[in-house]
Amino acid sequence: MKDQLINKEFDMRMLEILVCPLSKDKLFYNKKTNALDSKKAGLSYPIRDSIPVLIIAKATKI
Repeated sequence: MKDQLINKEFDMRMLEILVCPLSKDKLFYNKKTNALDSKKAGLSYPIRDSIPVLIIAKATKI
């Protein structure tokens, strides 16, 4: 766990419990954009300092 904090990369285990706040569907990690994508909602949620920003107003369309 210490390495994960130093590395500041997204912890992939979070995908097991996180869902899109709009569609309530699962999210997919997009390594290229460092964001969580909701295919159903067509939104991409940014990740800042290893923390997903699951605020609809902060999401971008994909």
